[in-house]
Amino acid sequence: MYKETSRLLLYGGSRRDGILEALCAALETKKRGEDRFTVVRAINACVRGMVELAVRCGLEGNLWQDCLALRIATDENPFSLACERRGAEGAGGTERLAKRDLAVLLRLFRYDFSKLESELGLDCFSAVSDFRLPAGCAERRESGERITALARDMAAAEDEEEAYRIVTEFYRQYGAGIFALDRAFRIGDGGELIPARGDGSARLSDIVGCERQKAALVENTEAFVSGRSANNVLLYGDSGTGKSTSVRAVINEYAERGLRAVEIYKHQFGMLAPLMSRLRERNYRFVVFIDDLSFEEHEVEYKFLKAVIEGGIALKPENVLIYATSNRRHLIKETWNDRSDMEHDGDIHRSDTMEEKLSLAERFGILINFSTPAREEFYEIVRTLAVRRGIDMDEKTLLLEANRWEIRHGGVSGRTAQQFVDMLAAKNSDRG
Repeated sequence: MYKETSRLLLYGGSRRDGILEALCAALETKKRGEDRFTVVRAINACVRGMVELAVRCGLEGNLWQDCLALRIATDENPFSLACERRGAEGAGGTERLAKRDLAVLLRLFRYDFSKLESELGLDCFSAVSDFRLPAGCAERRESGERITALARDMAAAEDEEEAYRIVTEFYRQYGAGIFALDRAFRIGDGGELIPARGDGSARLSDIVGCERQKAALVENTEAFVSGRSANNVLLYGDSGTGKSTSVRAVINEYAERGLRAVEIYKHQFGMLAPLMSRLRERNYRFVVFIDDLSFEEHEVEYKFLKAVIEGGIALKPENVLIYATSNRRHLIKETWNDRSDMEHDGDIHRSDTMEEKLSLAERFGILINFSTPAREEFYEIVRTLAVRRGIDMDEKTLLLEANRWEIRHGGVSGRTAQQFVDMLAAKNSDRG
């Protein structure tokens, strides 16, 4: 196995999961004549890593083959990135190198562990040859099904030519690297992209009310993923009215059409330019999501954002939009001192400081206001959510209790209604 792995060129880079490399190292300890217990412990650690990876990524079937398929899907090399952009036609000079590597990988897919298990008295590889996710495991992500299907197809491929067709089609359809597996990411302290695996099931239909706001967001996002002109969006208004939830839901709605999201915090705005450079080269549509955007008087990070949106050297790529939420219509706190540089020209009064601060919001082409619902709208949200959760309560009592709850828990809002209904559902569950 070590000799086969060493032949990999395009797919031979070091990997963080390291399953293949760790197993090769374990087999090398056996070859060097290490005692049986040392070898068995190293091999068991590799299989445990395969199981942990399977549970995390939702993999089933032959876990050895699944891990190899995952390596193929997530490897960002010149071949995989070229196929992501243009399919097999874009491979160019990397085609021969890719087929060479795929021939090696096919042999690894068919590696027979029975002799090794017999020599060491193991059955761990046999035990994970038809793996099923344990009961109570989090709902498997759709990417897990893609990887399992890719593993089956690769294992059944007759030769590297067929494997080449399978892999190039996978890249064309789903892309390569981390964007092929996850739909939402956050930025680490070192600038790396980290999967943000939250609730991928949320949909706009789950949000009660806000129909006009949701329609405006959907219209803009539909245009964006369809390759038409679209605008950056600022969703502003009262707390708990569904701004952030709407953005996350619309990302889920369009994930299958190649929409991805990267969340960034304002203290990371210095990383915006390199992030834009990285996203520019990928065949996806990206929403850079900024939640709860606002700046105090002394904070100047907004200048990075303004430069990226419009006017800087590192202009925002065509495949990137910025969606931000804020409780403020004007994102930067304004003080009376900002008016100290006021110029007077006839009847015109202008402050350069105020103009600079107010211009940030103007760089968002679409502004969507989420306001506190009226009392009757609040009641309708409560009634709808209660029906969805199967809460059987007299309507008059339900609304009376909702009024009492909102007085003690932050006022009238969609979030307050959701928290109230969650409380009722928990009580019903306890009684059951």
